[in-house]
Amino acid sequence: FFPQTITGNFANVIHGLNANHLTDQVIQRSKRMILDTLGVGLLGTSTEVCHKVAQYSKIYSSHISSTIWGHLDFRLPPLYAAFVNGVAVHSMDFDDTWHPATHPSGAVLPAVTALSEAFRQKKKISGLDLLLAFNVGIEVQGRLLRFSSEARNIPKRY
Repeated sequence: FFPQTITGNFANVIHGLNANHLTDQVIQRSKRMILDTLGVGLLGTSTEVCHKVAQYSKIYSSHISSTIWGHLDFRLPPLYAAFVNGVAVHSMDFDDTWHPATHPSGAVLPAVTALSEAFRQKKKISGLDLLLAFNVGIEVQGRLLRFSSEARNIPKRY
């Protein structure tokens, strides 16, 4: 697979994850995180900042598109759909949190849902595929945070 470096080891772990690694507890917690993030994101679509990024993003188009949450008739290229939906989640600042401070689901779920819609044209994505992708995204985010030498000093990081 990948060379035996920190990055290579990280890539091997992520590449090796599959649906068999999802325990019942992980699946239940993931569903709760997803439901919470969707709720916060739907509420966030009414914020001024979300309206601004949605208006800005309308200038982009593609033959592949994904839904803006809460607006079934408003579709954008997957990158911009993930951006708008992510802003909606973060604009409320009620999404889940880890310590040190990070909001894992608000960054991961908008990307996963936008991509799952985009891939639907080529390959049907199952609910288990979506849960696996969500958990891989959470794992990547958590590991990157742990790799940061400054993760314990959040003000210094920014």
